[in-house]
Amino acid sequence: MFGQKLRARYHITDTWLRRDGNWQIVASQAHRYYEDPAVGKADPNKFADFIGTYELASGQTRAVLSEGDTLFVERNGKKDQLLPETSDLFFRKGVEGRILFRYDKDGKVDALIDRRNNEDVVWRKKS
Repeated sequence: MFGQKLRARYHITDTWLRRDGNWQIVASQAHRYYEDPAVGKADPNKFADFIGTYELASGQTRAVLSEGDTLFVERNGKKDQLLPETSDLFFRKGVEGRILFRYDKDGKVDALIDRRNNEDVVWRKKS
């Protein structure tokens, strides 16, 4: 497109029905295959701000932790690496969505936002 190479892949399904001797399309569906974005560069100096426990509702928590220069999110014993898209925006391999951190007016991280399909699920920082 305009000199740029696009690599999006789609799966398209058409449903046809024969009526009165004629074939007619009755439904069509197109689905874009998800692909992870390019991995960017994280700023490990910011990790201390992100690390902690976040709560969605009473008893529903997830933790953010780091191991060296790698950030992880853990919930119910399952640990996923957070891959950086930018220094404040992360994604999980194979998961269509983003993890970002919200800062309060004093510049401290007060929430983890799990953004999927432009819907934000806000996890408030507890510790």
